Amino acid sequence: MNTIVRFACWFSPLISVLLFAACSHQNNAENNIDTNTINNPSISTNTTKFATAKGCKNVGILLPESDSSIRYETYDHPLLEKEIKQAIPGVTVQYANANNNANTQQNQAEEALMKGACILVVGPQNSDKASVIVQRAKASRVPVIAYDRLIQDPDTAFYVSFNNVRVGELQGQYIVDQFHKGEFGLKPGANLVMIHGAQTDNNALRFREGALKALQPLIDSKKINLVFDQYTPNWDSAQAQSSMERLLTQQQNVQIAYVANDGMANAAIAALRAQNLDGRVLVTGQDATVTGIQNILTGDQVMTVYKPIAKQAQVTAQVVAALSNGTDPRTLVNGQTALEPGGQLATVLLDPIVVDKLNIQQTVIADGYLTREQICHGLNDDTTGICRNIAHAKQ
Repeated sequence: MNTIVRFACWFSPLISVLLFAACSHQNNAENNIDTNTINNPSISTNTTKFATAKGCKNVGILLPESDSSIRYETYDHPLLEKEIKQAIPGVTVQYANANNNANTQQNQAEEALMKGACILVVGPQNSDKASVIVQRAKASRVPVIAYDRLIQDPDTAFYVSFNNVRVGELQGQYIVDQFHKGEFGLKPGANLVMIHGAQTDNNALRFREGALKALQPLIDSKKINLVFDQYTPNWDSAQAQSSMERLLTQQQNVQIAYVANDGMANAAIAALRAQNLDGRVLVTGQDATVTGIQNILTGDQVMTVYKPIAKQAQVTAQVVAALSNGTDPRTLVNGQTALEPGGQLATVLLDPIVVDKLNIQQTVIADGYLTREQICHGLNDDTTGICRNIAHAKQ
């Protein structure tokens, strides 16, 4: 338990609900596992602790990076600004991207606070180091909403994300299902490579946890051999490609590549292509990027996980608006998340969705997340017919 929580538990009878939760749950926290507890009355809402946020018209948005995934700049940034401005008329939004540097993000938070931010929405570059941001904001009685990625600090006001263990389960279960169907020629003895995201990102830990929950029975029974299982600093696609290249140099006998997101999956596919193995190895992904969907259409990737970011931004804006209006966001909260320092964090977890070649039109296209034109631009090898339909329509 961190020093701040220990001090609060020992000395302050007027401590807020959230820190009380940290004291009472320190011995039974579930090692940072995302868990849904619907309508749990013990979940803290921090409305008393952050009463000074009432009337707030200056909101800071700090996102983690843009190099490993295009989602933060392409979707999260504009959607968050749009939703927050709609929810709080006249609000000023300060925005910054940390470009994968935790120290930069801390400086950006400091600057936002100096410029009057009274609520912060933070997608942390580093789940542990972002605690500095929470504590600095706390000193100014400014609430911090952890966006998409967890911040390991019990003074965080709320956490809005997707069920990240479930994301990994969906990826792992897809592999299990394809194995049982014998797709890609899979049979007992198949070799599995697991390329994870950054170990400093709590989401990457949860994705791995969920994936192994599905895959472990096949691994334990030796039906699948886990030959590589490593995290990738900063979700760096170039490093993911290097990892795959080294593996293929050592042994070309790879049948399954669990890859945590579409950016790294594309890099792994490039390494496979250099060995004429693209389309012959089962490759997973996440984020439903244009590149990921295109790789599914060409048969180089089997699936991705779609996370409706518009809904995530909308719910986050509703939490921000509740704090600004001085109302209780309790109705928005649907669970709690255990923290490594101890305690439970009030959480809104949304559901992820599997996307493969069978439901692209019913998911990302139907939602307006991607258009057919985006997906089909420059694509010459569509195995599904989606892009051929566009070509015929233009004739």
